[in-house]
Amino acid sequence: MQDVAAAKLGPGPATRDRPLVEAAQKLEASFLAEMLKSAGFGESRESFGGGAGEDQFSSFLVQEQAMEMVKAGGIGLTESLFAALKGQHDDR
Repeated sequence: MQDVAAAKLGPGPATRDRPLVEAAQKLEASFLAEMLKSAGFGESRESFGGGAGEDQFSSFLVQEQAMEMVKAGGIGLTESLFAALKGQHDDR
């Protein structure tokens, strides 16, 4: 299964580049999760909320939803992060 972000990076990123692609995707997902949290996504509702359990696990839900956003194409941050990581990796 090749996701949208990896497909945008070229025809099947080289096997050695795959860890860089995955790291870039995780960074974009973390960024998106923080943006979702700042927007109030994942906060407990005042009425009919899930209580303490919802509060405990809402961060996992937000993180997974952010990762799904990245897999669907994200906001284009993965490509920029990959290029930066690849540049650093190639300089070594």
